[in-house]
Amino acid sequence: MFGGVVSSVRERARVGVAVALLSVSAAGLLPAPALAQNRVLPDFTDLVEQVGPAVVNIRTSEKVHLGRGGAGTGPQMDPGLEEFFKRFGIPMPRNTPRGGGNGNGDDDDEPTRRGIGSGFILSADGLVMTNAHVVDGADELLVTLTDKREFKGKVIGADKRSDVAIVKIEAAGLPFVKVGDVGKLKVGEWVMAIGSPFGLDNSVTAGIVSAKQRDTGELLPFIQTDVAINPGNSGGPLINMRGEVVGINSQIYSPSGGYAGISFSIPIDEAIRVADQLRATGRVIRGRIGVAIAPVTKEVAESIGLGKASGAMVQSVEAGQPAEKAGLEAGDIIVKVDGKAVERATDLPRMISAVKPGSKVTLQLFRRGSYKDVAVTVGEFEAEKPAVPAAPVKASLGLNVVDLTEAEKRDLRVKGGVKVDSVEGAAARAGLREGDVILSVDNVQISDAKQFGGVVAKLDKTKRVTVLVRRGDWVNYVVIQPAR
Repeated sequence: MFGGVVSSVRERARVGVAVALLSVSAAGLLPAPALAQNRVLPDFTDLVEQVGPAVVNIRTSEKVHLGRGGAGTGPQMDPGLEEFFKRFGIPMPRNTPRGGGNGNGDDDDEPTRRGIGSGFILSADGLVMTNAHVVDGADELLVTLTDKREFKGKVIGADKRSDVAIVKIEAAGLPFVKVGDVGKLKVGEWVMAIGSPFGLDNSVTAGIVSAKQRDTGELLPFIQTDVAINPGNSGGPLINMRGEVVGINSQIYSPSGGYAGISFSIPIDEAIRVADQLRATGRVIRGRIGVAIAPVTKEVAESIGLGKASGAMVQSVEAGQPAEKAGLEAGDIIVKVDGKAVERATDLPRMISAVKPGSKVTLQLFRRGSYKDVAVTVGEFEAEKPAVPAAPVKASLGLNVVDLTEAEKRDLRVKGGVKVDSVEGAAARAGLREGDVILSVDNVQISDAKQFGGVVAKLDKTKRVTVLVRRGDWVNYVVIQPAR
């Protein structure tokens, strides 16, 4: 008897629950079965088979010119780690031999610094795209295909500002990638990377697009993903689910030095535009108007009547440059270029650099409470000049120094200073090493090697000397004690 009662109660309970669920579903509080989403994780195997053969490994070698104090005896650094240090500004022992050598300055015996990166084939005749920082300074390039064939590569052109480079290998009938449409790329879309992290050839990683048009302060906006990118992945392709390349894997954000879930890729459409110019002329021609700019804050925008915090505020105007000739003034806010809104200050350099020098653009300015249109003839951004090795200046303290190139000053964001070419004696004991940049000596700012020699010559040899030194992204004071 009790069993029947229990059974009856259970049946009534089931009916009650069923009615309740139907009522909730009808009310729209629970998704109806017809709206259930049957989503599955993507399968990348076909993409790997399709695109993988067009991805290459790039190994570089560079002769390290050591001074008298530059011969090192430390262990050889892993090529992938060295590429990582080089890209992200982490100090490394630059005078450690790579691959032998006695450090006596003989070309045949000079140690070699080795690097590693990735790239992908753009055309069947052997045109390879990679990052400029992968091939920067390389004396020799070795390009390895997935079928283990190796070719010597020749750099056709490299553009440091966009970090794009084109390499040519002598081959025919090679597999090559398809170029995708970045405009169709969506945040949340699955993407895949292939490269050689830490020298592990043809490694595949995957993730999603985290953001588009990410501004990191570089010339080009980036595609942000959570695809695992590590040293050696640089220059490899970012691939969508259609098997098309949509970016070049270039950078990571990491507070610790390792992969932290944030990676950046150069949009392929921007990279192709750079590559076309590199193939045609070996360099990229960009426009400029000659202004220093800053962002417009919300407080400033409201106080001057602009309303929206957008545009680029002109901080200064270079004498004799197009902006001055057109009548631009410090304090102007550039809000449009040829009718296209300047949403952020960093948009302006990108928009102007894309204009052919000699062309006219119309800038809309906000000046003293009203808008004004100004026509400007765009000038040409100064081309990067080939680095000419400077003759070392010998000074006391155990230091030989050379002038910084304009490119080095720009990369370091400094106006002056000298680079240590070789080190010995008191300076070596204080911890200075080849490649360090000296910014000041006993609070005297250093502009070039000649001035450095004059400052050092006047020092009291019996007293300690304090030098301000930059190494990578870090600046520190170093005290050089006199010899006893």
